[in-house]
Amino acid sequence: MNRVVLVPLLLLAGCTIASLLAMSQSPQNAAPSSNKTKATIEGLVRDIACPIQNLEAKATDFNLQCALECARHGSPLIIQTKDGDLYIPISDSMPDTDQREKLMPFVGKYVRASGTVYERRGTRAIAIGEIKEVKDVKLTTNLK
Repeated sequence: MNRVVLVPLLLLAGCTIASLLAMSQSPQNAAPSSNKTKATIEGLVRDIACPIQNLEAKATDFNLQCALECARHGSPLIIQTKDGDLYIPISDSMPDTDQREKLMPFVGKYVRASGTVYERRGTRAIAIGEIKEVKDVKLTTNLK
């Protein structure tokens, strides 16, 4: 084969092999591991907007009136842990059903929730099997 033709063919083959190797090592092509576990979490039931917008809002230091008002106006409800993780309550069935009725009595309260926890790319959700208020956690509820 002519050397003028062989060199470009070898370069093309090398580039193709390098591209295939790079794509096979890409996280997008990695097989997903299990994204669900049985777990118990503890945290504050509250609206999602405040801890997203106000980094000073914690699971034990927050504005109760604001959390209640946001919940009454339809803000999605979440559980915020002491570590700052936010868990979105979901149902354990498809199609998903609204968890608001189950959570409204707990808005502004520190709870222990058990169920199936799901995680995907940093987003956490919990299908709550059982939820109870934890009364021995000190809450500061007048944060501005």
